[in-house]
Amino acid sequence: MIEFRFSRQDIWGIASLGLIFLLSAMEAPASLYERPKERVPLPNPMGYVSDHAHVVDDQWKERIRSVCIDLEKKSGVEMVIVTVPSIKPYPTARQYADALYQKWQIGSTQQEHGVMVLVAVEERQAAMALGRRMFPVITSAVRSEVSRTYLQPAIERGDFGEGLYRTSVALATPAQEVRLDTPSRPRIKGLGVWITLGTTGAIVAFFWLISRPDLRHPYRRIQKGEYWGTGQGGFGGNWGGFGGGTSGEGYK
Repeated sequence: MIEFRFSRQDIWGIASLGLIFLLSAMEAPASLYERPKERVPLPNPMGYVSDHAHVVDDQWKERIRSVCIDLEKKSGVEMVIVTVPSIKPYPTARQYADALYQKWQIGSTQQEHGVMVLVAVEERQAAMALGRRMFPVITSAVRSEVSRTYLQPAIERGDFGEGLYRTSVALATPAQEVRLDTPSRPRIKGLGVWITLGTTGAIVAFFWLISRPDLRHPYRRIQKGEYWGTGQGGFGGNWGGFGGGTSGEGYK
């Protein structure tokens, strides 16, 4: 039988190697996740029009901004227009737009009523990123039509301001059909009419009741018309002197 004998120095050496291997294995995944974040900085939002490429004139910015503000007031949909000098190192404008949409959290985080239009100047690419609630109204056919009619011609001509303005108008038109889901109060048809009638009836009944003490008094003799005395003249039992035979019945 073969016996292995290790000295104390050998044991310390093996333990040191194992510890070094364990630490390197723990640091490797962290470095893999940190490198892309350092390599791919994304810009910050600048409002409804984030012109990071500086290709949109102030006049067109104001017109685009007015369309976006009007859309959000009417429907709650948030639309932003973005230009960037380049999308590197992302391979496509679509991937860049999706990453930017998630970072900026366009639209409601719960209902995702957001629209982003991105133009990359250097790559001459354009893309749209939508919240999931926008796909039923801004369909693939709508996106293709808007891109073919407004975005691509504007990129080819270099006329970004007018092209992005017309794009925003074309997208805002179907986007207005979307409404934020707000909890609505249950309504009963004709409830207001019944409340009015009930209130009126209660008021009439109240005044009628206070004018008939014979109906509200707890004693039976009062209910028989024998209030304010028992036939002793004046306001007594037979109501003499008032004519008309109103004996014992009170006001009706």
